[in-house]
Amino acid sequence: MSGEDTKDIQPPAAPGSPEGNPAAPEGNSALPGGPESPGGTGEVPEEKGGPESPGEGKKSGRHHPRIKELEAKLEAAEKEELDLRDQLLRKQADFENYRKRIFREKEEAISYANTLLLQDLILILDDLERAIKSSGETKDFEGLFSGVVMIEKQFTGMLERKYGLKRFDSAGEEFDPERHEALAVDESEKKDRRMVLEDYLKGYTLKDRVLRHAKVRVSGLANE
Repeated sequence: MSGEDTKDIQPPAAPGSPEGNPAAPEGNSALPGGPESPGGTGEVPEEKGGPESPGEGKKSGRHHPRIKELEAKLEAAEKEELDLRDQLLRKQADFENYRKRIFREKEEAISYANTLLLQDLILILDDLERAIKSSGETKDFEGLFSGVVMIEKQFTGMLERKYGLKRFDSAGEEFDPERHEALAVDESEKKDRRMVLEDYLKGYTLKDRVLRHAKVRVSGLANE
């Protein structure tokens, strides 16, 4: 080579450098969307019209009229539940007090069921006491006997009049196992039907019910 044609040989440019990419424009605007891209200002543009943040969405939802209505209904339902529960507890307490009162009154009724009868018996005892005292002072036993007979009549009359307790005689009646209890059978006196010959103990009825069967002696049967 001649000296005129000789040129300095430059080393190859590195890939990506301005020298190696002659089509790339100068500056930092080579990357699309970069800070210096055409029309750019170097800042990330703020997005507009996007979805609201969670806090903002929740706040706006709670103020929705439908949600307010549901919350009001829920509050009213909770208050009504508390009122009903309070009423139930009061009813339970009232019923328990009523049950205890009824049980107490029942116990008292059983304990003092015979109060009226005992008050009447006290009067009879007073009459007997007076009769015994009087006969003891006067030694008048005939007077004592008549006094006791009178007290006995008063006593039986009071029992029948006030309590429905009635004494019945059975001698001469046909034997009735519903009213009589045969303690003896007299085979010497036989009849076509078994008859009551004697009362050992008189029977009593309380209103329409036999309270005590009469203890009797009855006749034998002729056909036996």
